[in-house]
Amino acid sequence: MENSRIKYFPVAAFASIMGLAGITVSFNKFYHLQWLPHWPFLLMTVITFIVFIVVSFMYSLKAYRYYSEVNTDFTHRIRINFFSAMTISFLLLSIVFQGIWPFVSLPLWWIGFIGHTYIMLHTIKFWIQHNFEIKFFNPAWFIPVVGNMLIPVIGVDYISLELSLAYFAIGFLFWIILLTIFLNRVIFHDQMPKKFMPTFFILLAPPAIGFVAYIKITQSLDTFAYIMLFLSYFFAILLFMLRNSFKGLKFFISWWAFLFPIASVTLASVAAYQLTAKNIYMYISWFFMISSIIALLVVSYKTYIAIKNKELCIKED
Repeated sequence: MENSRIKYFPVAAFASIMGLAGITVSFNKFYHLQWLPHWPFLLMTVITFIVFIVVSFMYSLKAYRYYSEVNTDFTHRIRINFFSAMTISFLLLSIVFQGIWPFVSLPLWWIGFIGHTYIMLHTIKFWIQHNFEIKFFNPAWFIPVVGNMLIPVIGVDYISLELSLAYFAIGFLFWIILLTIFLNRVIFHDQMPKKFMPTFFILLAPPAIGFVAYIKITQSLDTFAYIMLFLSYFFAILLFMLRNSFKGLKFFISWWAFLFPIASVTLASVAAYQLTAKNIYMYISWFFMISSIIALLVVSYKTYIAIKNKELCIKED
């Protein structure tokens, strides 16, 4: 890759690892329920880990050669939110490896946990210390929130229940706050730039991951858990109603934001099926699994074309 392209390698590329890891975990759940054979999970594990190594290497190379550009990303009003995708990638890979190589899962989780704690606090500090116009708000702001809710998913096995609940509570608080700001942004202000339209799918992730985290913490399927699950379904239906807004969009790396939220709803539906044994949740799980696979194929193809045409890793505003 040309040096100029390394210089502009996007931190948003870590969203691809989030998506791939989410689908990989879904394959593992389907395998354990005997809905699919084992090989799709193993194949996706290899692919996800290779992409993780490649993306991490490229961004590390950018940091080594063009540290000022990384610093620019870390102080950018939009790109700063994608740094949480790095640490979320570690957390998701920890979940991927938990069932096959626990000795790999544990250090990955601790790296993700410590790293996310710092980046989350730094990002919130950045929000508070800078003046933002409402036009700069976009769903990528939800990424640090998702990380907080993701921590307890297997964090209940590694840290105290109280600390897991604390991270869930912080994530839930900021999800509600940011959701209110988001609705204000899209209803009462100018339309969001087209390149950020795919990030609308991030709306699915907080309630879906929150549902999984909550039942892991409480070990119960109560009214609040159902509220989180049904909110994720509500946002899925809302996005379907908005489907015309996604037609004709030019490809951006932010398209990878499609994948993880869809996989999150898949995992939430699988968990609901495991707890209730109601077939409706099995059908919903399959619907979102197929949707995530289709999204993966489309986004992978679009990424390949963009790389071929040298449309990625270019200077952005």
